[in-house]
Amino acid sequence: MKAMTIRSLLPAAALVALAAAGPASGASSAKYYLAVGDSIAYGLQPDKVDAGLPPSGFDTGYVDVVARRLRAGTPGLKVVNLGCPGETTVTYLHGGCPWAAAAGRLHDPYRGPQAAAAAAFLRAHGKDVDLITVTLWANDVNEIATACADDIACVTRKAPAALAALARRLGSIVQRLHGAAPNARVVVTGAWSNDIAMLAKTRTLYRELDQTIRKAAVTHGARFAEVLPVFNPPTGARAAVCRLTFVCSRHDGHPTDAGYRAIAASVAAALAARG
Repeated sequence: MKAMTIRSLLPAAALVALAAAGPASGASSAKYYLAVGDSIAYGLQPDKVDAGLPPSGFDTGYVDVVARRLRAGTPGLKVVNLGCPGETTVTYLHGGCPWAAAAGRLHDPYRGPQAAAAAAFLRAHGKDVDLITVTLWANDVNEIATACADDIACVTRKAPAALAALARRLGSIVQRLHGAAPNARVVVTGAWSNDIAMLAKTRTLYRELDQTIRKAAVTHGARFAEVLPVFNPPTGARAAVCRLTFVCSRHDGHPTDAGYRAIAASVAAALAARG
């Protein structure tokens, strides 16, 4: 049950249209878009890591794509991206994200847990935040897979308890964000599988994971951006994963530019679904 991993990404040497995703109806002047989460929120790609690019070089992630469209209606929109590669729902709440250990790696630097940084930002600017996106699941999955040595029977046994714990933590995260910025639209992005050798065998597990994320989002007033059918379609799933991630070309599950555009399109669909 493999997902994204940053182990092999630590530096060895050093638009799909979003027509309906403009500012919320009736909003005076949206000024901020807050992105929280893991390496997918960050916009990580292995070639850029290997090239030793600074955070500003990671500029084709889904957050960047969404922000460009929003700026068409709100030219002064500012993006605050707290995404930290390697972040789990646990480290988000309590600290310990590995990517943040080295200075100069985050888009918008902070100390301590990402949850605390998001809370501090929203205390200062919550009334001016139009959109918050949340992406947190892949590294939680990695921890289960690692504990089970990628044994599918073990993962299947551990999945119910692990998904219940993920639901509690993610639900708490979404609730806090929504509570701190009640006028903001909150979108939580869904999951997909990168394990091309076991796409069929893990399909049910990833559907359950995706539904867990969806429920945690909508229960607490957020919208859900579904990407599973795009990355893992019923037919041609291997080809889709190879095109939308680096898993076939670089043995890395992070999205390609096309993959990030696909996630951005799903965020747009979630925004368009409820005006």
